Amino acid sequence: MTITYDDFQKVDIRVGVVTRAEPYPEARKPAIKLWVDFGPEIGERKSSAQITVHYKPEELVGRQVLGVVNFPPRQIGKFISEVLVLGLPDENGEVVLIGPGQEVPLGGRLF
Repeated sequence: MTITYDDFQKVDIRVGVVTRAEPYPEARKPAIKLWVDFGPEIGERKSSAQITVHYKPEELVGRQVLGVVNFPPRQIGKFISEVLVLGLPDENGEVVLIGPGQEVPLGGRLF
């Protein structure tokens, strides 16, 4: 499927920093609850991510990540996920988070 640049612009992908992370043992699949600060324009948003193979909650705090900030909130068990944190699958299909190669200002938009 081909999309236009205007279609791409509808997806609001921003950089944020993980401010808090905790295990989410109640999830059907192993997951970590994340709180990500996307700067003053967007603020802090919550996410549930199935990233337990490569990450421990305490290692994620302070890490910059990319996330789609304009999806509607989604119920994940008893937790409301407000942002889709982005990642790529490794050779085994496990998620590896995407972030900038160097620190950038919070809230910066991918274009």
